Amino acid sequence: MIDGASVGADAAIAVVAAVAAIDPTLVLQAGWLSDGPLFGLPLTELWYALLFFILGTFLFLDGFDFGVGVLFATRSTASDREQLLASIGPFWDGNEVWLVVFGGALFAAFPEVYATLFSRHYLLMFAILGALIARGLAPEMYEQRHDDAWQRWWGRAFVVGSVTAPLFLGVFAANWLLGATALVSIPSVVVGLALVALSTTGGAAFLGLKTRGRVQRETTVYGPRALLAYLALVVLAVGFLLATRPALRSDLLSPAVLGLLGASVALGGAYVAAMRRESYVGALAATAGLTYGLVALIATVLYPVIDPVTGLTVADAIVSTIPLNLMSIGAALLLPLVFTYFVVLYSAFWGPVEEGDGYAGE
Repeated sequence: MIDGASVGADAAIAVVAAVAAIDPTLVLQAGWLSDGPLFGLPLTELWYALLFFILGTFLFLDGFDFGVGVLFATRSTASDREQLLASIGPFWDGNEVWLVVFGGALFAAFPEVYATLFSRHYLLMFAILGALIARGLAPEMYEQRHDDAWQRWWGRAFVVGSVTAPLFLGVFAANWLLGATALVSIPSVVVGLALVALSTTGGAAFLGLKTRGRVQRETTVYGPRALLAYLALVVLAVGFLLATRPALRSDLLSPAVLGLLGASVALGGAYVAAMRRESYVGALAATAGLTYGLVALIATVLYPVIDPVTGLTVADAIVSTIPLNLMSIGAALLLPLVFTYFVVLYSAFWGPVEEGDGYAGE
């Protein structure tokens, strides 16, 4: 098992050594790093919130990519499929960066949780990676040859990867929340299916922005249907847990969780209204709210425990003061750059794809 304090100390020593190599006087002035959290901020809670914010950002941004992959199965002509591939071509690999950031943040801030959580779910981790590889590789291979059998095979691989990636991610999130050690369970499968439905909801809104004409009309109709499936699955999951997990009842019936569930219903109504008005930016924003709301629900029910199997709390699992302060400085400097990159990326490729446009993935 990894000792969080020792990992944090090693990281701090490496940073301090690098600073000393540049200017030894800076080390002598760095005693304030060990005096306590920077500016008296609740860094432990902030890093916990940041961890789930990063997870929510990944599930939203890569979620509508998954949704486009799910809706790819509804397209029967080559030109329609090319439009769907072209719509996500500039974005999907950048969106997946947030999964790497999530893993890095979990390892840096809560290394013992990283070690125990991932080691318990090795098979599930490999399943998630396999699904992401299939989803990413399939469009590249799809474009290499233009005979029907080849494109039919890789088109199916694209759909399978796009469905199973959110499914396995939802199973992982549910297992984390419930402290489950088994690979799958009824509530974890329900949460996985809910994430597939939510991804399809976002994918339909995204295609409303990125396509026009017949493809837009035919793909966006799936959004409200997927939304209803998502809300029904969330209600089913919460009801099942209330009936079978007495220890979670007080958390699930807390004002915060009930407020999040009520907000999800309201956002669902806003999504349907936006889709009917063809306000696809608003629909995509509602999908973002639903995604962050789902992640916030998981984080709220977990807190103050961060790993139910070991009983580790957020305060117990966080690294020591010096590495925590150093990481906070680094995050404050780097995250704005990352957000700037995504603003530039989406601004540059904001317009709709047209019939005849091809896949532009790297």
